[in-house]
Amino acid sequence: MRFGPFRLSPAELVLRENDQAVRIGHRALDILLALVERAGDLVTKQELIARAWPRIFVDEANLKVHVAALRKALRDGQADVRYIVNIPGRGYKFVAPVRIVEEPDSPRSEASVAAPPSNLPAPLGSVVGRSDQVEAIVRLLSDARLVTVVGPGGIGKTTVAVAAAERLLARFPDGVWFVDLAPVTDPALVPTALAALLGRPVRSTLPIPELITSIVDKAMLIVLDNCEHLVAAAAGFAEALVRDTASAVLATSREPLRAAGERVLRLPPLAVPDRSDGVTAAEALAYPAVRVFVERAIATRDTFTFTDVEAPLVAAICRRLDGIALAIEMAAGCVDSLGLADIARLLDDRFHLLTRGRRTALARHRTLEAALDWSYGLLPAPERLILRRLGVFAGWFTVTAAEAVLPADEIGPLCVAEAIASLASKSLVVVDVSGETARYRLLDTTRAYALEKLAEAGELTAAKRAHAAHCRDMFVTAARDWDLLPTATWRATWQPLADDLRAALDWACGPDGDVGLAVALTVAAVPLWLELSLMEECRVRTERALASLEQAGAAESPEAMRLYTALAWSQMYTSTRTRATSAIWARALALAEASGDVDHQLRALWGLWADSKNRGRFRDAAAIAGRFSALAKTTGQSSDVLVGERMIGDSLHFLGEQDAARQHIERMLATYRAPRHRSDLVRFQFDQVVTARMTLSRVLWLQGRPAQALRMATETVAAAEALDHPLSLCNLLAQAACPIALMIGDLDTARHWIALLIRLTTRDALHGWRTYATCFEGEALLQSGDLAGGIARLQAGVDTLRKATFVQYLTCFLGQLAVGLCRADRLDEARTVIDEALTRCEATDEAWCVAELLRIKGEIAGRDPADTSAADWFARSLDVARAQKALAWELRTATSIAAHARRRGTDTRIGVATLRSVLGRLPDDAASADVVAARAVSASLEVQPRDP
Repeated sequence: MRFGPFRLSPAELVLRENDQAVRIGHRALDILLALVERAGDLVTKQELIARAWPRIFVDEANLKVHVAALRKALRDGQADVRYIVNIPGRGYKFVAPVRIVEEPDSPRSEASVAAPPSNLPAPLGSVVGRSDQVEAIVRLLSDARLVTVVGPGGIGKTTVAVAAAERLLARFPDGVWFVDLAPVTDPALVPTALAALLGRPVRSTLPIPELITSIVDKAMLIVLDNCEHLVAAAAGFAEALVRDTASAVLATSREPLRAAGERVLRLPPLAVPDRSDGVTAAEALAYPAVRVFVERAIATRDTFTFTDVEAPLVAAICRRLDGIALAIEMAAGCVDSLGLADIARLLDDRFHLLTRGRRTALARHRTLEAALDWSYGLLPAPERLILRRLGVFAGWFTVTAAEAVLPADEIGPLCVAEAIASLASKSLVVVDVSGETARYRLLDTTRAYALEKLAEAGELTAAKRAHAAHCRDMFVTAARDWDLLPTATWRATWQPLADDLRAALDWACGPDGDVGLAVALTVAAVPLWLELSLMEECRVRTERALASLEQAGAAESPEAMRLYTALAWSQMYTSTRTRATSAIWARALALAEASGDVDHQLRALWGLWADSKNRGRFRDAAAIAGRFSALAKTTGQSSDVLVGERMIGDSLHFLGEQDAARQHIERMLATYRAPRHRSDLVRFQFDQVVTARMTLSRVLWLQGRPAQALRMATETVAAAEALDHPLSLCNLLAQAACPIALMIGDLDTARHWIALLIRLTTRDALHGWRTYATCFEGEALLQSGDLAGGIARLQAGVDTLRKATFVQYLTCFLGQLAVGLCRADRLDEARTVIDEALTRCEATDEAWCVAELLRIKGEIAGRDPADTSAADWFARSLDVARAQKALAWELRTATSIAAHARRRGTDTRIGVATLRSVLGRLPDDAASADVVAARAVSASLEVQPRDP
């Protein structure tokens, strides 16, 4: 089957171009054969997948990748020749004319239109994600006659330049000539390299004038590739060509030539996904870096498939490699011997991994290390020193920061600034000038190389120590500024330094590190971790620092007090060891009292209060809230006093005293003014207004105001999201928003908030609240009718909370589990669970949900024909609900009483009267699943209430 210059043999399953075999994978050949066999007809995506992957399910993304490889091999779309067209949403069609021949045609010459001469190299890879840059070069060469493509080694400068030169062939009748300057070591031989290509020998000692004279009237495009090691000579030669001939010059270099009339195009890295977790194959393939990886992987191993399973790993690999095309190709070249997970893991040792460049590539491009060696070898000695020292920075740095890690006696400040600017011009340093102060960073691959050179020079320990000391000084300043700067300003200043902080701590805590620096760094870093809600990181780091202090005999120091406080904070939400957390808070309080530090006494009392609630010790929590309030009154800080009011109100809510709880919370909200700075806010973990409204919304629901409760929860979620403080948002979602939406029966809102809670708690390793989310998922499944799924999710969550002894709200989850078991007619299990919940409430004084648990106990009894105790349980539930003025529970119980009487065939008048009385006390806007159910039961009984 012949088409264009190609011949496809089905028997041999081989594609030839002008009698030369075209190397493409067998799956791509299967797809091509299917298309050519039905040339002119649509072949659906399903048919093509079935042909290339028989009896295997693969994602449609694989088909797209292989079709892209086919188009590349056929040069589809170039010179207006089309072979394969996509029929959106349906499949593909082969559109070129096809001839069927029985025997191969004899080679013969065919007349063709003469093309301009050219020695452009055949592209070894596809030009992925560079169409904008190719177009830009073509456009620039319309306005200017000297354009330089600039970028770091391996980014794809030559590929882009060659692609642009091919587009420009028709514009230069005397040809396009590619001059590779990489092998040229003598600057005087730069013009000779072009002369040799053109067959114009240079005989004089002044080669440029002689060459210019011979081509003065020629309209050529001269591509000067790899000019960085001969930049001065290349600049002079390019200027002469542009000035004295009709030709144009397209150069590639790691720094601009700085020639007269030069236009510079800086080639950015290939675009990479901004995240890797959860990215799909289709989403990932929208990024050029991923497409380069996938194409190269298929070329290496044609059985490679790219699905949603592989997508996150490939995205992570491309991100780690900064979108550098050479590094990505080399990593992809390892898929025949390593799995994607191993490639991602081994990138920490990237220069030993990325050694599989093409055999036909220049030596400096066969490995990533060789590519960087090429650039490093061209640097003067001071710039080499500075580059390798800059390797200690994990993120962005300033000139001032760079000076801190450089030997002051060897390099002056002026030299540092000039050297960094020079390194940036040579594409070895990335520059950001969007802010008031210029920032710099090394690409991750360049940084890894610099660290290797630092180790080879024997300077690694000194540089790491200087970097850790610099980070300590910076974050001591950050801790001070936390009390002085507005939150947005503080975060913008210090959050970008988080990676450097981690790198400094890793070294300081390592075998060659410095314990004193490690402890000081950890103490100084606590504000950042709390501000960003990085609680798991805070827990791990503070545990390590405390162990070091204890070994050094400094367990009574102020640093220990701060570390104990930070450890207890972080452990509350990342660990199941609540008993250990109590001891840590007690230790922090003892140290604060011993040192007279009232601020840390308040923090520790808050922690003990929260810990008591988490463990279900609500009377103890109320007592601690009183201690906090009394101490806060001695500080003269009204905000601390009002925090005490909130703590008391919250404690009373759990004890079932809803009116008193509401009074305390509303009094706090009426006069509380949010602190200007987040440092004050985070002293007690959460935004206090958000937390107060969280409790108030729960009280409002209990008091029979569901619409008001949901409205307050919704508004507070929006406010918490705007704060950008994950801890406050997670606390609100777990303790108010999700349960209120579920209690009201608004499943759409509940599912949205549950999904948000899962996302936040998974990302930040907040294990306690993640378990809440599991329970909420179970409740939502029960409400949607999935009894088996709901019971399973609730059981899993409840089991986790039991083991954690984290019992705040465990009683409610036990109640919902009992409801599910009851509906599934697993009555014995339901009785066991509800009895456990009631026993826990009695032991912990958790009274706010007792009415509901008693009602559920009655419902379980009512399902059993042999059990006559349901009415007694309902009566007890009603008494408790009325005593607590919990109209929401009273409504549920009244509905159960009326429905139970109807089921048992007993007198319904009392039940209906009770139900209608409760309905009459609800506000006009009361709307919830409970209200709908109550009205339905009332209507079904068709009994009119008696006149009072």
